[in-house]
Amino acid sequence: MNLILQGSADLATIQALAAPARPARIETIHALAWRCVGVDDSAEVRGQIDAAALEAKIDATFIEAGLRLSDFSLLAMDMDSTVITIECIDEIADMQGLKPQVAAITEAAMRGELDFAASLTQRVALLEGLDAGALQKVYDERLRLSPGAEALAAAARAAGVKTLLVSGGFTFFTDRVRQRLDLDYSHANVLEIANGRLTGKVVGGIVDADEKKRTVERVCAELGVPARRAIVMGDGANDLKMMSVAGLSVAYRAKPVVRAQADAALNFSGLDGILALLAQ
Repeated sequence: MNLILQGSADLATIQALAAPARPARIETIHALAWRCVGVDDSAEVRGQIDAAALEAKIDATFIEAGLRLSDFSLLAMDMDSTVITIECIDEIADMQGLKPQVAAITEAAMRGELDFAASLTQRVALLEGLDAGALQKVYDERLRLSPGAEALAAAARAAGVKTLLVSGGFTFFTDRVRQRLDLDYSHANVLEIANGRLTGKVVGGIVDADEKKRTVERVCAELGVPARRAIVMGDGANDLKMMSVAGLSVAYRAKPVVRAQADAALNFSGLDGILALLAQ
């Protein structure tokens, strides 16, 4: 096993953090990432290093040695608060003066405290009557890509890895983010619009945790590979089911319940922190 440490730190700090794992050597991946080779990855050591790294604002990942990005066939990513920095539904609700109410429901759903489908239905209902032009305004004025999104998408293309944006959010945004990052697939909810206004309903089935998992499995089947050939990343409880079938699951700036179950957690690095995990 290797230990990858990423963040703004000097070599002395990295050496001190890695010491409990007794690495055979420490290699520089780039200016903000180091590979500690041949480490002790017992539960006790992992717990000690994870706690120290979190306090130092360093991402620490124990990962099988030799894994490369090209060993995978699909990179599947959640959108809201993962590939982009906002929760789109919260920002849409702000146009109705309802952001605090909707954001509170979103947060509880992402922590796994509320059923996602029911919470989405409840939140979308509050948007009834809003001018559909608000969607474009949110995209233009508030939607920003997370750090490293473009670099990660480009690296996946270069490695021959297909890309999927799968979201409990809305196609209005996934379609545009997919095009912006030149991704291969996207799947999300469709907001119903009538006479230029939101009806407060979603068209068709809701993209919940089960549908996200099915989507990853469906795309892998189309590619002719098992789901373990997928890297899956997300931040909320509704991402856990699709992350559970992946060969590598990555929690990005995620809720504690997600960090606890993921193979890797990027709490401080950008999305392209994945690349350091799989660099050779």
